Amino acid sequence: MKTVSKFSLTVMLLAALSFFSGCKKKSEDPPANGPVPVVSTINYSNVLLNTADLSGNVTDDRGLYVSKHGFCWSNTNTNPTIQNDTMVAGDGAGSYTGTITGLKGQRKYYVRAFATNSNGTGYGSILTLTTIDTTITDIDNNRYLIVQIGTQVWMAENLKTTRYNDGVGIPLVTDDVEWANEQIGAYCYYNNDPANAAVYGALYNWFVVQSGNLAPAGWHVPTDGEWVTLLNFLGGKNIAGGKMKEQGLAHWSDPNTGADNSSGFSGLPGGERICILQLVFYDEVQIFGNWWSANGNSGEKASFFSLYYMSPFVQSSIVGKTTGYSIRCIRN
Repeated sequence: MKTVSKFSLTVMLLAALSFFSGCKKKSEDPPANGPVPVVSTINYSNVLLNTADLSGNVTDDRGLYVSKHGFCWSNTNTNPTIQNDTMVAGDGAGSYTGTITGLKGQRKYYVRAFATNSNGTGYGSILTLTTIDTTITDIDNNRYLIVQIGTQVWMAENLKTTRYNDGVGIPLVTDDVEWANEQIGAYCYYNNDPANAAVYGALYNWFVVQSGNLAPAGWHVPTDGEWVTLLNFLGGKNIAGGKMKEQGLAHWSDPNTGADNSSGFSGLPGGERICILQLVFYDEVQIFGNWWSANGNSGEKASFFSLYYMSPFVQSSIVGKTTGYSIRCIRN
């Protein structure tokens, strides 16, 4: 039988200890990718139908260039990652902001900041936000669809209310002479037919706008500037009308030029009740859609904006305050 010397046994023991020691050290090594950026989700604001503003901060880049930072979100995954919806806001360390888009109305979303370096992606804390409702209700319990166009939120239907938002009734004036001489707020229906309200809403004189109490809480009648913001977002007044008009010939007369309603505004040709030399008549339903602006002067005129069945153009002008026009409201 071969005898193992003490020297040989010692060598074998040392070799074994060295092997196990090496294995242990290898298991404690940091991951091959190394540390990822440290990022925090700061806040959200201006939550609308389809968008929300977010802010984040890369507080530690871990000594490596941050190739991108931004936000990720989901309405189903409570721990969103960059595999979900993502918005890249920029690169580098420090604070940043961004607007996430493509959201749906009246839904809860989970959002958080992220930052990526060559080692991988780090995430901030998860916040929850809920987009605004897809409808708005007036004091008469009429419910209106709403639409976000750019950063504005508009009613997508014409106003129908018969009361101010404080509960005071708006006079319904059907008599032509009374309408022509009215100097307080009044409303009517096209051809004095209440059935027209279901599609076209009511027609109002400008004095209801002047009251400041017409729109539902949190909403108002748009100013000239807000109308212009809308038109500019849609490419300018020469083409915006096509993007604002309801498609087809169900309500617009043929040819309804350029109408694709790509904005979702769903403009309808509700016509007008017009006063000319004390003559009062209804005109131009299915031809023109006319909407009051909140801008009036100290005289007898106020601003309006108009869509026409034969053009994608949006007209703006002034007209007598006793005219009956449609109204759309915009969110504050």
